Amino acid sequence: MAETKPTATASVKATSVQPKKSGNAISWIAPLVCVIAGFLIWRFVLGAASGFNNPDAAGGFWPEHKGPKDALHRIYEGGIIVPLLIGMLLMVIVFSIERFLTIQKALGAGSISDFVRKVQYHLANRNVDAALAECDKQRGSVANVMKAGLRRYKEMINETGLDTEQKVLSIQKEVEEATALELPMLQKNLVFLSTITSVGTLVALLGTVIGMIKSFSALGESGGGNSADLAVGISEALYNTALGIGTSALALIMYNVFTTKIDSITYGIDESGFTLTQSFASLYK
Repeated sequence: MAETKPTATASVKATSVQPKKSGNAISWIAPLVCVIAGFLIWRFVLGAASGFNNPDAAGGFWPEHKGPKDALHRIYEGGIIVPLLIGMLLMVIVFSIERFLTIQKALGAGSISDFVRKVQYHLANRNVDAALAECDKQRGSVANVMKAGLRRYKEMINETGLDTEQKVLSIQKEVEEATALELPMLQKNLVFLSTITSVGTLVALLGTVIGMIKSFSALGESGGGNSADLAVGISEALYNTALGIGTSALALIMYNVFTTKIDSITYGIDESGFTLTQSFASLYK
C-alpha cells in the first residue's frame, strides 16, 4: 500500500487569530441621535422666532412663522423634510469622522510598502523574530495579518511532519483567516455613506415636490393671486434640493476617499500573504 502524506489539518495547530471584539452601537445610536439633532436644529435654530418678521407665538411642534429675515431662517420654511436632511448631513459628518479614525489606525505607523520591504529583507536573512518586531512597530491591519502569518511561518520552519507544499498552504490559510477578520472592521459603517449618497437626493426631491404642491395649491385657492408668493414658495422648496444635493455630494466624496484607503490596505494585505508564502517556498524547500 502506498504511503500517504500527513495532511496539514491533521498535525497543524488551529489558527492563532482571534476575532476582534468591537461594539457596533454607533451604527444604530448615531442615526437616531442625528435625526433628533436635525429636528432640534431646524426647530430651534432655523425656526427661532427672532429670525422672522411674523413669528407664530403659539409655537409647538411646527410653528408657522412668516417673513424670514435672512436665507438661513428661510430654510425653515422648506418644511418637515428639512430636519431629516439635516440629520443625514450630521450622519455623514459623524460616520466620516468614525471611519477616518478607524482607517488611520488600520494604516499603521508608517508606509505600508516600506514595512513590507523591511519584512522581506528580514525573511531573506532568515530572521523571523526581526520581522515580527517590525510588525509590532508598524501596527495596523497589514501588520496584524503579517504577524499572524509570521507566527505560523515560524512554527512551520521546525515542523517535520509536513512537506513544503503543505507548510505553505498552512501559512496561506493563516493569512486568509487573519484577513477575514480585518476586512469587515475596515468596511463597517460605509453602508451609511453609500446609502445617503443615493437617498439624500431623493429625499430632497420629495421635499421639493411637497413644497411645489403646496405653493401651486395655495396659488389655485387664491384664484391665481400674487405670482411673487408663488416664486417665494418655489424658492423655499428648492432649499430642500440644495441641502440634499450638498449632503449626497459630501457623502459620495467621503465614501470614495475611504474606499481608496481601504483598497491600499487590502493591496498591502495581499502583498503580505504573497511575501510570506514565496519566502518560505524559496528558503525552506
